[in-house]
Amino acid sequence: MPAKKSAKTNFETQLEELESIVEQLETGELPLEESLKVFEKGVKLSRQCQQLLSEAEQKVTILMENQEQDFPAPEDE
Repeated sequence: MPAKKSAKTNFETQLEELESIVEQLETGELPLEESLKVFEKGVKLSRQCQQLLSEAEQKVTILMENQEQDFPAPEDE
């Protein structure tokens, strides 16, 4: 189970860092070169978060399909 907790923590940590980057960029106070570096890091974090969300969605889909197989819907009479 440590992998699941790690993935959750990893996602939450990355999302918090991404939110911090957005706030930094919105202030407009960073020099151009620093803004580009921070933006690049934000894009990377965004992709990583999206990947983790996609994996979670696939797991939920599989679980839901398995549940439907275990408990088929009642047929119309």
